[in-house]
Amino acid sequence: MTRSTRQRERTRETDETEDQEGVRACPECESDNLVKDSDRGELICEDCGLVVEEEQIDPGPEWRAFNHQERQEKSRVGAPTTQTMHDKGLTTTIDWKDKDDYGRSISSKKRSQMHRLRKWQERIRTKDAGERNLQFALSEIDRMASALGVPRSVREVASVIYRRALKEDLIRGRSIEGVATSALYAACRKEGIPRSLEEISEVSRVERKEIGRTYRYISQELGLEMRPVDPKKYVPRFCSELELSEEVQTKANEIIEKTAEEGLLSGKSPTGYAAAAIYAASLLCNEKKTQREVADVAQVTEVTIRNRYQEQIEAMGIHG
Repeated sequence: MTRSTRQRERTRETDETEDQEGVRACPECESDNLVKDSDRGELICEDCGLVVEEEQIDPGPEWRAFNHQERQEKSRVGAPTTQTMHDKGLTTTIDWKDKDDYGRSISSKKRSQMHRLRKWQERIRTKDAGERNLQFALSEIDRMASALGVPRSVREVASVIYRRALKEDLIRGRSIEGVATSALYAACRKEGIPRSLEEISEVSRVERKEIGRTYRYISQELGLEMRPVDPKKYVPRFCSELELSEEVQTKANEIIEKTAEEGLLSGKSPTGYAAAAIYAASLLCNEKKTQREVADVAQVTEVTIRNRYQEQIEAMGIHG
């Protein structure tokens, strides 16, 4: 048996015994220090030198680029599809720069023609009222997500939830803004980036009560299976806005953990609970903040903080 044949046999054995989670190891020395050689198309163990795989297929482009401009010039594909646009970003757009392929400015007659074409292209992107409503809803989600400062993944999830609600005919009898806002609130919770109903209603054109009612309806109808929000997820953001130290943040998380184990969290607002824990932690760490300052950041009342604070210090065995 030749050396290359033995290598192929080992490669086959490696493929057969590959771990199901995608973790790969060298069959010779069991090291996971594997390096890919793109020029030769081989996967090599850096410890013992065994060629684990050979003749690999490179799925990348056949051209090379060394800066962003070259990459833009050589690329033959557009942006990836996205759920945040009603047509998933698959339509053709007419550039607004008024320049030809060589970068030269076009004549005034051509500019006027391009202006008319852009206008008609924008009009025909939506073929019916359903698509226009979807376009409006997704633009609302994008606007609110930008105002809340949530990442792109939340916008994608919110768009998918809204599309599902539209498909199940859950929009009928409800405002488009209400369902779009509820979808964004649900997406924030699903992605572990909680925003309170008060924060959502501030950037929305819908009242808090309608958002909560619509959210409960669509989450029940779509079976979204939402878990209760952990108050600890609010602590870093609130502490950052209050300019409190890491010590206060750690202490607040400790208070939440210990008091939640005793069942105090049940039936309580997570934002109010987190705010009270931060207030208590700031007192214990000698970085005192007033109840009004904490309440303004958490968008809860001072009464809520006082009530939760008293419950928490009693459960912790601290005498204020």
